[in-house]
Amino acid sequence: MTTSQHDAVRLLAQRILEIGYEDLPARERHVIERVANRLAVSRDINVDYDEGLTFGQRLSDRIAAFGGSWSFIMIFGAAIATWVIVNVVLTVRSGSSFDPYPFILLNLFLSMIAALQAPVIMMSQNRQAAKDRLQASHDYEVNLKAEIEIMALHEKLDEMRAKDLQALVRAIASRGA
Repeated sequence: MTTSQHDAVRLLAQRILEIGYEDLPARERHVIERVANRLAVSRDINVDYDEGLTFGQRLSDRIAAFGGSWSFIMIFGAAIATWVIVNVVLTVRSGSSFDPYPFILLNLFLSMIAALQAPVIMMSQNRQAAKDRLQASHDYEVNLKAEIEIMALHEKLDEMRAKDLQALVRAIASRGA
């Protein structure tokens, strides 16, 4: 950034935010600099965030998405019903089955699945919370830029009105003289 741009940024911060440029947090300085240079602040946070995910993080997000879907519930319900039906039929026909009632092996598998699925879902939720915080921070920056631009427009309008008023006063004064 050139010296004149830096001075413009400093003046903009002081005039609009009524605070010294050096006193601004880094995030707000970044927004002021982008305003002064007429650069966009907005960007797609999802793309930025998703590019930084590891294979394991993407996998856990997919597992959590599937584990929280109706497809999973229906498939899982069908698998449990099949397990129970097969074991009941085997018990009735031959007197024994690989998992007789009360289906202790099924309960073991369900417990293991729940024990594995819960931390995967929590990891995914933690990442989503971090992504939400990033989105909120980005929204703040965009809103700040919009507010600064609106304030600058108000200032320009006030200057134009003052000039028009001065011209009107001069016109009235020259007619009266």
